[in-house]
Amino acid sequence: MFLRFFCLVFLTTSVFANSQSFEDFLDQVRKSATEQGVSKVTLDKAFLGLVEPKPEIIDSDKSQAEFTQNFWRYVNKRVSKTRLNNGNDTLNQNATLLNKASQKYGVPAHLIVAFMGLESNYGNYMGNERLIQSLATLAYDPRRSKFFTRELIAALKLMDKKTIPIDATGSWAGAMGAVQFMPTNVIAYGVDANNDGKVDLWNNKEDIYASAANFLSELGWKKGEKWGREALIPKNFDYRLTGLNVEKTVNEWAALGVLKGNRSALPKSNFKASLIVPMGHKGPAFLVYRNFEVIMGWNRSILYALSVAYLSDRLNGAGRLSAKPLDEPLLSREDVMQIQNTLNLLGYDTGTPDGMAGPKTRQATRKFQSDIGFVADGYVGYELFQQLQ
Repeated sequence: MFLRFFCLVFLTTSVFANSQSFEDFLDQVRKSATEQGVSKVTLDKAFLGLVEPKPEIIDSDKSQAEFTQNFWRYVNKRVSKTRLNNGNDTLNQNATLLNKASQKYGVPAHLIVAFMGLESNYGNYMGNERLIQSLATLAYDPRRSKFFTRELIAALKLMDKKTIPIDATGSWAGAMGAVQFMPTNVIAYGVDANNDGKVDLWNNKEDIYASAANFLSELGWKKGEKWGREALIPKNFDYRLTGLNVEKTVNEWAALGVLKGNRSALPKSNFKASLIVPMGHKGPAFLVYRNFEVIMGWNRSILYALSVAYLSDRLNGAGRLSAKPLDEPLLSREDVMQIQNTLNLLGYDTGTPDGMAGPKTRQATRKFQSDIGFVADGYVGYELFQQLQ
């Protein structure tokens, strides 16, 4: 979610150098919320004691692991032995409720539990930030003000209807409960499974499992289908074919020499699939299907989606990945910005440098790699950083 080189002074002068004061901003939110039906009583209670934005929340927003860790560091930390053991305990101890949600919504129990594992360590850490404080701070920050203002007003609506408590706590990003739903997701997908008038994502397991399963079902999860599988790419492969924007049938990938991760043949199938290489040609490869896109509907990070998918497979009895871990130095956001600046100077357009290796940066990287005779996998990693230096 970005970088630590933003010191507190920088935050104070850039993020909070808004054209209006925090108080005036909250007055605007009050007006918008009132126009959308939120009562004055709720607004007074929700904003009580809210006098200034919290710089630490902005710092957290700029230091998310999805942008500062590579595949192996990210996945190994999240699919650990402890998390697997706790996940299996969660499955066994809550089998009845999980199976009920699974049967109703067509989503596997092990996938529901995998999301809980990544989002809150199975409900053991759901965040202790005051929800309104987090959302108001992020809404005041110009970077994603529109998005978080919408989430702030959604939270106020939920509080006004007593769907969630006024003093609700959550993550620094304003996500709440064991599955870390944003307020708009609670409105759209939250399920009051026990019919008590609340969507309790903190304490009520029936609500938690049903809400998570409903969310994935509404995103388009196809019952009985895999999310994808580990793959093995042949030598001299054209890495321009990798990425979520390229789709071929499994049969077509097989014709190009792609195998399962254990070196056996792919199944005969006309399923559409994409081939992704999260650490470039030296790392693991995955053939992903339409259910993988559903997982990414929860969180657009490929590292996050692969971690959920892998954890769910392990909880369902699958073994470890066949690819061998690659120990590579991590890049800071400053390093990525240096890569972007250098590529721009060399004539490879990455857009405005922001320290995040998005599609445009990967495309520029691929062109640069191709021009200098390297494998054009588009991977923005330590090897590229060294080449450009």
